Amino acid sequence: MKITLPNALTLLRIALIPVLFAVFWLPFNWIKPLCGMIFTLAAITDWFDGYLARKLNQNSTFGAFLDPVADKLMVVTALILIVVHHPSIWMVIPVSIIIGREIVISALREWMAEVGKRATVKVSALGKVKTTFQMFAIGFLLWEYDIWFIPTYAIGYALLQIAAALTLLSMLIYLRAAWPHITAEDVD
Repeated sequence: MKITLPNALTLLRIALIPVLFAVFWLPFNWIKPLCGMIFTLAAITDWFDGYLARKLNQNSTFGAFLDPVADKLMVVTALILIVVHHPSIWMVIPVSIIIGREIVISALREWMAEVGKRATVKVSALGKVKTTFQMFAIGFLLWEYDIWFIPTYAIGYALLQIAAALTLLSMLIYLRAAWPHITAEDVD
């Protein structure tokens, strides 16, 4: 298998996960902004790998498999680190919604692919908007400290609440699209 530039960016995103995890626990004041930067770099690679795969016509089955896995691993790791650092019910609820949705929709997509209906639950525009809010929220929450007069943590927290609401909405839309196939009687 040849490693293309888009796949290399996806692999970089996966490599950044243990880096983010290790850096997060270092006992220095500047660690939080560094964690925000590491996550932002990962989020940028997420956008660029898809863009470059289309632009350079380098789509691959390996990339189609690995890209969403890398995204989910990075997002879940970052969200867990945020909850560990800010263990309040108001942080746990949106994080649980986001992680739970990722598990449900991943399982739904896998099942729909098995029954030949994968296109029914393909990524939607709302899913992309949700992801954008989610990525900005996580980056700001990891950064944590104000940038001049900009309250990054408060902005990240608000964006996380919006991302959680969009997460629920997008999950309901995917489930509604799949519902006829879920409830169909098996015919042998």
